[in-house]
Amino acid sequence: MEALLLGAGLLLGAYVLVYYNLVKAPPCGGIASLRGRTAVVTGANSGIGKMTALELARRGARVVLACRSRERGEAAAFDLRQESGNNEIIFMALDLASLASVRAFATAFLSSEPRLDILIHNAGISSCGRTHKPFNLLLRVNHIGPFLLTHLLLPRLKTCAPSRVVVVSSAAHRRGRLDFTRLDHPVVGWRQELRAYADSKLANVLFARELATQLEGTGVTCYAAHPGPVNSELFLRHVPGWLRPLLRPLAWLVLRAPRGGAQTPLYCALQEGIEPLSGRYFANCHVEEVPPAARDDRAAHRLWEASKRLAGLGPGEEAEPDEDPQPEDPGAPSSLSSPHPEEPTVSEPHPSPQSSPDLSKVTRRIQVKTEPEP
Repeated sequence: MEALLLGAGLLLGAYVLVYYNLVKAPPCGGIASLRGRTAVVTGANSGIGKMTALELARRGARVVLACRSRERGEAAAFDLRQESGNNEIIFMALDLASLASVRAFATAFLSSEPRLDILIHNAGISSCGRTHKPFNLLLRVNHIGPFLLTHLLLPRLKTCAPSRVVVVSSAAHRRGRLDFTRLDHPVVGWRQELRAYADSKLANVLFARELATQLEGTGVTCYAAHPGPVNSELFLRHVPGWLRPLLRPLAWLVLRAPRGGAQTPLYCALQEGIEPLSGRYFANCHVEEVPPAARDDRAAHRLWEASKRLAGLGPGEEAEPDEDPQPEDPGAPSSLSSPHPEEPTVSEPHPSPQSSPDLSKVTRRIQVKTEPEP
């Protein structure tokens, strides 16, 4: 009996150590009032994105929930208005798998919203599921879509500077290895999905790094944020149904709640004084060093140029006609064909006297960053 009690005590003590050192997230501080400011949060109808939007709304921001599902997005907007007491929460349709949808969202946003102070790229997928596309769906949703959206909204971010871009990444970036000869190849099988997910998270970190270089001096800063191990829909979405009842209790014990997962993205969006750390990777609300592959400036710039092609952005940073790329050659990045975009759905539109500005050219300034080895 004594041995049993001793074993139980050791297990409980080990769990407490794990919980407070790995699971429990530090609370976000930062700017207390966001009144008069506007934030866009992608994938904000559930999980980390919804908790992020809730905190921004509680601080008084006007929050745009950019989600794929109209039904779930409008339901989330209603819930958040009720919970936060802030009626300035709206839904706008955005499907990051469709470049036409991304452009349509940007057009609708720029024509209706006079401000953009915070852009949080939270939406992402960990698996292709049963969807079969002629391109790398994981890279499209997790990186190319956010890349294009950032470019299209940059004029408004610059106008409202100081402003911030937060890219939700993952510790999985440490396993990523980008192969630029197969960057947009379709992903087949779970092994390729695991690799493609890690690669897309590495792309997130490199994107934030290069974006910081491109935008130096504009007042727009950007950060890659790791939310930590989170018990969210992304974790269980592609787990076989028979396994979910077994994993749910374990996930509840050892993974963070979505509110905890939102703390580091919120820190990057709201914490004052971190502007000199633009382009860096944050975890548990502090800067964390990344492996050499994630701080390779040449790779970051190469990814930037490849992403421009895959997103349909020309040499002058102008968006091409509303099209989704189709592969030209098995070994080369895909080019574009031309379907027309559908009009995005907007709930509770907010009229603005401002019209959509032209896309400005982002001046390339190459800066070699020096950071200590991790």
